[in-house]
Amino acid sequence: MSVPEATVRLSIAEAETLCVDAARAAGASALAAESLARATIAAEADGQASVGLSHLLDYLDALEAGRIDGHAVPVLTRPAPCIMLSDAGGGIAQLGFDMAFDELAQVARTFGVAIFSQRNAYTCGALGWFVGRLAESGLVGLAATNGPALLAGAGTTRPVFCTNPLAFAAPRANGPPLLIDQASSATAFVNIRAAAARGEAIPEGWALGPDGAPTTDPAQAMRGALLAFGGTRGANIALMVEVLAAGLSGATWSLDAPPFAEGAESPGSGLFVLAISPGLFGEGFEARLGAHLDRLRRDYRMHVPGEAKAARRRDSADGGLAVPGAIYRELVERADSDR
Repeated sequence: MSVPEATVRLSIAEAETLCVDAARAAGASALAAESLARATIAAEADGQASVGLSHLLDYLDALEAGRIDGHAVPVLTRPAPCIMLSDAGGGIAQLGFDMAFDELAQVARTFGVAIFSQRNAYTCGALGWFVGRLAESGLVGLAATNGPALLAGAGTTRPVFCTNPLAFAAPRANGPPLLIDQASSATAFVNIRAAAARGEAIPEGWALGPDGAPTTDPAQAMRGALLAFGGTRGANIALMVEVLAAGLSGATWSLDAPPFAEGAESPGSGLFVLAISPGLFGEGFEARLGAHLDRLRRDYRMHVPGEAKAARRRDSADGGLAVPGAIYRELVERADSDR
């Protein structure tokens, strides 16, 4: 496949190295830079460009401004055998999970369930990355996270929640894991911001302007509030996510969180990850799920979440990433800034 002139083709390894160098130059430790780079490139390889390399620029800005403490080392504690707590110390969300992952998976296999709960982090990017890793290890995963208020609650016209996504993944035989990753809002904030940058209108039902009236102007939407998918039902899911991610962990409520894109304070986001070992419920889970998903796709032509991402990931592994030229040049410039 030919690559447009406006893009630069990088292998996965080359892209990760570039991300590490840019993060280090912005003030991240080696551990934080490597953790952030792996998660970023995983999202880009999956075709999630809005939370891939373009979103890495938000992290670099936040590192330089102090919204992320690039040298924070998460503090992990175990108040109970199945519960692992992390205080990210104002750093990135991915590092604490990386540090806890092997033990989290082992605890889940031993006891059937394990919970990772984190507070005091920057926003976590692609939430599906967390549960996808669990599914690749044979575990069922459920994750929830919050951040600064962007989303109107039920009956409100002002932001009270972040986009508060939920992600779910489960391993299957003869195919990639089932992977669901969706926001409580009608669309992700990064999509609103991208539309504003392109000067394009957004669909009706995505957002309200600062006056509380529906708008298709993304600039007005960024000053107003996003809308939940499904109205009150979606807003209720956002509230549930808020309780899991911020309530249990002691993280900053979305309503009180500083912005993720300006200022010098961490948004103090929370993260909740539940790992379940299907093998302790009985034999054959992966085969049963695989056969059922195959039937849904084959006989009912249902879209199975996770399959398209897995296909893009394989293509990326074989052919590399087509990185927009402007993003590539900015990352190179930032990576070279301290040399």
